[in-house]
Formats: sequence, C-alpha cells, structure tokens
Amino acid sequence: MSVNMSPAERESFLAEVHVGVLAVAAGDGRGPLATPIWYSYHPGGAVTVTTGENSTKARAIAAAGRFSLCAQDEAPPYRYVTVEGPATMEPSDLAERTEIARRYLGREEGDAWIAANPAIDDVTIRMTPERWQTADFGKADT
Repeated sequence: MSVNMSPAERESFLAEVHVGVLAVAAGDGRGPLATPIWYSYHPGGAVTVTTGENSTKARAIAAAGRFSLCAQDEAPPYRYVTVEGPATMEPSDLAERTEIARRYLGREEGDAWIAANPAIDDVTIRMTPERWQTADFGKADT
C-alpha cells in the first residue's frame, strides 16, 4: 500500500499545529536556508508565516519568489507534509499575528507574546501550495 496521503489527508495534517521548517534558496554558492517557524494553514488556502521585513528569511523569499515548508510528526508512526509554491509579501496584520501566536501558545500566552514582541517591521508572507510531498508511515502497516 502507498504511504502517500490523499489531498484531504495532507491538508488536514498541515492544518494541525506543527512547528514547520521553512526552506528557501539562500543565493549563489549557498545551500538553502532552513529554519523552524510558526505558520498558519486552512485547507484550500495559503500557508501563512510572519517574520521581520529585514530578516534573512524575508529577504531570501523576496529574492526567490517562493519557499517550501515541511511539517512532521516526530513520533511513530511518522508522517510529514512538504509543500512548496510562490509567495507574496505584505505588511503584517496584528489580528493574523495574534491568531498564529495563540495557535502555538494558547490565548493567554499568545497575547502575552504579542505584547512583548511588537511587529514594528513584520511582514506576512503567503505561499500558494503548488507541489506537495507526503508520507504517512502508519499506512505501511495496513
């Protein structure tokens, strides 16, 4: 049996809370930049991340015009989703930053994190999923 996830399975998995690993081309003579990141995703929509406008991530994504994100389960049966696509960038929105912080930290701690980390120069980056790679190794047992 194939370990690949169906489109519905992969979208549901990506919508769960995972720390993603963002990867983007880092320029000539360098390997890709790969960094852990909080993200937001709703099935059928864009993958959304926020970061500083002048961060290495933001500059690399602006130059490449796209990025990849990998989310995984670290406990058996192992599962992962990698998604890649074109990206757009816009000024950060407080409501969206708050939603992502609460997603990872809960309401109280998320609000405290937002208060302690003002988004003076943050941007919101949205990636439209184009290519997917998936595996659910729990399917190998069936």
